[in-house]
Amino acid sequence: MRQYATASGSRSNFGSRVPLAVLFALTAAIGPLRLRGQSAASNGEWLAYGHDALGSRFSPLTQITRENVSGLDVAWIYRTGDTTHTRQPAKFEATPLMVDGTLYLSTPFARVIALDPSTGREKWTFDPNTDRGMNWGDWANRGVSTWLDSKAAPGSACRRRIYVGTVDARIFALDAKTGIACKGFGANGVISLKDGLRNAPGFAEEYELTSPPAVINGMIVTGSSVADNGRTNAASGEVRAFDARTGKLRWSWDPVPRDSTDAAWKSWGGIMAHTTGAANAWSVIAADSARDLVFVPTGSASPDYYGGERLGDNRYANSIVALRASTGKVVWSFQAVHHDLWDYDVASPPALVEIVRDGRKRAVVLQTLKTGQLFVLDRDTGVPVFPVEERAVPASNIAGEHASLTQPFNTVIPPLSPQSLSLDSVWGPTAADREACLAQIRPLRNDGVFTPPSLEGTLQVPSNVGGAHWGGLTFDPVHNIAVIPVNRIPAFVQLIPIEKLDPAEVSQNQSRLGDQYTRMHGTPYVMRRRMLTSPSRAPCTPPPWGALVAINLSTGAREWEVPLGDASAIAPGLAGTSKTQLGAPNLGGPIATAGGVVFIGATMDPVLRAFDIKTGRELWKGKLPGGARATPMTYQLSPGGKQYVVISVGGGDEWGRGDYVVAFALR
Repeated sequence: MRQYATASGSRSNFGSRVPLAVLFALTAAIGPLRLRGQSAASNGEWLAYGHDALGSRFSPLTQITRENVSGLDVAWIYRTGDTTHTRQPAKFEATPLMVDGTLYLSTPFARVIALDPSTGREKWTFDPNTDRGMNWGDWANRGVSTWLDSKAAPGSACRRRIYVGTVDARIFALDAKTGIACKGFGANGVISLKDGLRNAPGFAEEYELTSPPAVINGMIVTGSSVADNGRTNAASGEVRAFDARTGKLRWSWDPVPRDSTDAAWKSWGGIMAHTTGAANAWSVIAADSARDLVFVPTGSASPDYYGGERLGDNRYANSIVALRASTGKVVWSFQAVHHDLWDYDVASPPALVEIVRDGRKRAVVLQTLKTGQLFVLDRDTGVPVFPVEERAVPASNIAGEHASLTQPFNTVIPPLSPQSLSLDSVWGPTAADREACLAQIRPLRNDGVFTPPSLEGTLQVPSNVGGAHWGGLTFDPVHNIAVIPVNRIPAFVQLIPIEKLDPAEVSQNQSRLGDQYTRMHGTPYVMRRRMLTSPSRAPCTPPPWGALVAINLSTGAREWEVPLGDASAIAPGLAGTSKTQLGAPNLGGPIATAGGVVFIGATMDPVLRAFDIKTGRELWKGKLPGGARATPMTYQLSPGGKQYVVISVGGGDEWGRGDYVVAFALR
């Protein structure tokens, strides 16, 4: 069987089984942590997308508690003004930062805005002038990053910097006090990520940047977003580090090996083996400065749904890869999906946390997947802390395709979402709805999770949006609990030989709510996919269709699970069961606080919710002016001052348009 963690320079051994980590009972509880390198003064701040470079999304603030959270009310609302209609829906996914007494955020168009955190009053704005007429596949920007130049004189320009990436793949460095570009960074304050790629983008919209860069030891480290289902040799997905002060390239690492001495080289075969594109890191990268490591979540190699030109496991793709931050060299890698054929990118940010195992603290990486798995990996070695085994999965029946015969599964931590859908389990709110779902599903190949795409059509459970999704998780070290939002929606995927494609069918069905067709250039196929819903628009799986799942990391057991979202947002005509018990599809992440509260938006219904970390009981629901698929954040300007909870509103698509930043505080 496969190695789970591969160290840089170690001998590749894809045919042998690595001993699984032995599970021991966790015997102690963790108290609130102070992160290495984090001062007491920063406890009330939100310094990075995931609260800190480690990405736990846990705040030590305690003013808002399980007992008083129901007293939250709107403190202020700010509108960005970015409501321009674009060819693709704009998605306001930014999680603001709060540092040095200022709130910083970015709009979908990468406009950066600095606000007074207590009033929402605008201090300054910066516009990178992205072309809003372009057909970018993902009009989104998840936020900014910050760095303090300790060598610069106090009060000097650009001592504190704000970095923002743009959808057209540029990174700007801005002075945090004024929003003026730092002239010494790159070319007058900006660098272009399209320069120097091994596989150049075939067209402008093929290569984007939607997540903020990681900041570590005087560098910014960034991935990219690649339109990876269009051709076999899509734009390459290099991860690169740049000097935080000058913008000079420090190193570059390509997830598709280009060097025959690389440990993963032999896991790539076929005619496109080492010229394949993508396998890019479009999610947020986590950083551990004490270990000089960055943790990179990678996606599928191109294209997503057919791998006949990229045979083998395709190591480093669909993986969590630990890179030496100072050099870009691989320290270890753990592949979560072998030879991806399902668009099962590692889409959520890694969370670097400490749990207790066998009476001692263990530094680990928590990684959720679209497959519905939560992997817990040793931070220094990548070896699973909770046992993982290779299990047989269905083979492909497509000529030229060689699906992996096994995939990794947890043996202790239960799946976060269902791994199959039998005909007996097909659901509909009425008999007619259920029969419509059965009519769609009966003809499909349906052999459980990891059933490969087929000519007749395949039932995909979990779907390409999860399972767990890009929203990621939060970890509460006080209770040793990870909380993860998940989807439970089935999908249909089919490979159509190009000579059998009916253009009339494509033009009739290619729509946002109908079938999606993609010509995978360099392969003999067109990909067709859609979510499986009934005439009432309800998913064909049993509810809840969205859920919040808590895993106890002392035991690996499910601590609690509750529906997430109101089904009336997707199927307003549903009758019978309370719509709040049906849940709804969700995109966006949670946060936790030392007050014992989990906050999450994410759902199509326009609310911010608070849950009890111990029980999962919904404690409070705050009305929003639109849907919110951004991850919230929280801060306190001074000890004893108000604790605020802030979320960006306006998710695009079914979440609705919006340009609101909403802050809540106790009345």
